[in-house]
Amino acid sequence: MFARSSTMIAQPSSIDRGIALLDGDLMTDLLDIDGCVGLSLLVDRDTGRCVATSSWESQQAMRASEGRVPPLRKRMTDAFGAPDLTNDEWDVAVMHRLHRAPTGAHVRVSYLRGTPRSDQPTQIFTSNLPIFEGFSGFCSASLLLNHDDGRIVSNVIFDSADALAKAGRRSTQLRDKAARTMDAEIVEVAEFELALAHLRVPELV
Repeated sequence: MFARSSTMIAQPSSIDRGIALLDGDLMTDLLDIDGCVGLSLLVDRDTGRCVATSSWESQQAMRASEGRVPPLRKRMTDAFGAPDLTNDEWDVAVMHRLHRAPTGAHVRVSYLRGTPRSDQPTQIFTSNLPIFEGFSGFCSASLLLNHDDGRIVSNVIFDSADALAKAGRRSTQLRDKAARTMDAEIVEVAEFELALAHLRVPELV
């Protein structure tokens, strides 16, 4: 499975309008493209930062969609009041769900960069899944890799902002240990509201 993320800075007053578009006509049009599986949206209402991620059956299908997605991106940025966006492509290395994320779910996203062995990020992340499952309010976790430039993105979803906060200290310890093991740089750690959870990627562990 593969994914394409589009990151933009929305006008905070336009975020709900953008969510409605993505959860309606735009998602319908996106899923009409061969190989598209689903869509998710992360939102930071304080900064306006939003990350829309589409999932794809194959890298070939994702790349072949490039001729059809620009008009959809334009509709999305217009709805969110965003001046532009940045697109990134990922290999979905791990997807594990304990249960579906409810309304009000929040996500901690860790951005790392390094040159680990090809299987090392997946092995480390998979070994931490039992620990994640022990966190109160844990819903799911995923790992995205960009093999071209060594970027690593982990997403851990909790059923509430409170549950996410309570797991913060232990999450920091796990992230720091993983970064040291891989000799990777922790570029950023961000927290978002999970506004849409329709990625529909199957279990990949």
